[in-house]
Amino acid sequence: MRDTKTKGIWVWGTPVEVDIDGSIVSVLYLDTEGFESVGKSNVYDDRIFALATVLSSVLIYNLPETIREADISRLSFAVEIAEEFYGRVKGQDVAFEPAKLLWLIQRDFLQGKSVQQMVDEALQRVPNNNGDKSIDEINQIRDSLAVMGDNSTAFSLPQPHLQRTQLCDLDDKELDPLYLKRRDQLKQIVSSMIKPKVVQGRTLNGKEFVSFLGQIVEALNKGEIPSTGSLVEVFNKAIVERCLKLYNERMGRAGLPVSVDKLQQFHDLAKDEARSLFDKQHFGKHHAAQSTSKLDEEIKKVFRNFGQANEYQSSKLCEARFSECEDKMEHLQVLKLPSMAKFDAGFLLCNQSFEMDCIGPAKESYQRRMSKVYLFSLKKCKLR
Repeated sequence: MRDTKTKGIWVWGTPVEVDIDGSIVSVLYLDTEGFESVGKSNVYDDRIFALATVLSSVLIYNLPETIREADISRLSFAVEIAEEFYGRVKGQDVAFEPAKLLWLIQRDFLQGKSVQQMVDEALQRVPNNNGDKSIDEINQIRDSLAVMGDNSTAFSLPQPHLQRTQLCDLDDKELDPLYLKRRDQLKQIVSSMIKPKVVQGRTLNGKEFVSFLGQIVEALNKGEIPSTGSLVEVFNKAIVERCLKLYNERMGRAGLPVSVDKLQQFHDLAKDEARSLFDKQHFGKHHAAQSTSKLDEEIKKVFRNFGQANEYQSSKLCEARFSECEDKMEHLQVLKLPSMAKFDAGFLLCNQSFEMDCIGPAKESYQRRMSKVYLFSLKKCKLR
């Protein structure tokens, strides 16, 4: 039918547990809405395909009869993701590992060519002697698909039954035996391709997968996908937050209050560590500039907050020491027959404590206040 029965993406409710390299892995099967259904826009199709591409570790590209140019063009999203994420040096953390691509062609005739040959031929560059821009774009997609070549497999299925309109009502025993045989082979191939979902360098558990899904759906609802750059920023957002956390932790070691120079030194070192972490973990080769600017802006905000906190802590501490010295000077002033030597000794002891304990940006202003207190108290002592 032209109107789809599957709406959006359906998830099989009960995970199927399989043994992969000695580890029990829960496998989720997703069924996506068909392309080009009645009343749906291309953007809707792109988003469904985007979500399936990002979530899956095996992507089954189900095509009827043959491979059309539109089918290859539709892979452009996966191609862009490939360019951004799959092409990185092995061993480095990436947003997510590439989905293995299974071209599933449902047809009854191949005329001597295998499905793999048909796929390979369809992905060959198109001659463009006249420099046609549209053909250039087509060839760019083909060149990019080569990145996924190691993860691509082709398989064919014959039609289950001549009366395709009756398929929903037929039992397995009524279907074409060749179809049943090939279907079992397909199941084995898919099982052999399954692998755990890896995001940011580690295997996801159930809760982490749900969180990962939430990020993608949120981006979809905001209209950020299928723009590759926007998708990169979605993943980089988590990296920026992690880098900011590192910056905060390093700045927290400063132990406020400190001098302005010392706080600047802590800032420079913390910023370098945060930027180094970002450079190691950020996603995308061409779209990280926005995240870099975001990180710098957030670091500036945090640094300003630390500066304000430093001023407050410094003022609080210096005020306490200043008040102690002020009280000491007033006490010396009211003593009977105070000697200048005793007055100077008392102020020297008080000032030493002030100089040692009053630190940070408020120190300079409180030093001036201390000098005024000393001169005022000294004048009163002389008058007495």
